[in-house]
Amino acid sequence: MTSILMVCLGNICRSPLAHGILQSKLPEDHFYVDSAGTAAYHIGNTPDKRSITVARNNDIDISTQRARQFKISDFDAFDYIYAMDQSNYTNIISLARSNKDIEKVKLFLEVNDAISNKNVPDPYYGELSDFENVYALIDDTCDILSKFLID
Repeated sequence: MTSILMVCLGNICRSPLAHGILQSKLPEDHFYVDSAGTAAYHIGNTPDKRSITVARNNDIDISTQRARQFKISDFDAFDYIYAMDQSNYTNIISLARSNKDIEKVKLFLEVNDAISNKNVPDPYYGELSDFENVYALIDDTCDILSKFLID
């Protein structure tokens, strides 16, 4: 079983969307997808209502997800760790114990050559339209990522 972790700051906007979208594109019997945040702001909370709405509008249910904080043991539990932006990438890398840990961590948008800015924008302080734009960006990238993972 291949395991993939999506990581943003609070684990209520971007990484839950990436978690739900990628999970919907991969066979459950071969892949495990989860998400976490580098900060402890929202531990135990559901995703942001706007993330839930945008996902639901695209036939994906993320309402049962609960925010959790990234922990060092995630380096052992996951084969791939995708950070939503450079700040979270830096935070994750700062916890790495070895080069093996560091090699597992990538910026999520690195897999999408069509995007020059490799940071998924944080829609938290925005409107529903910002969440819709982030959803589209993540969805396009998950198409690419799922093909990479399945091949």
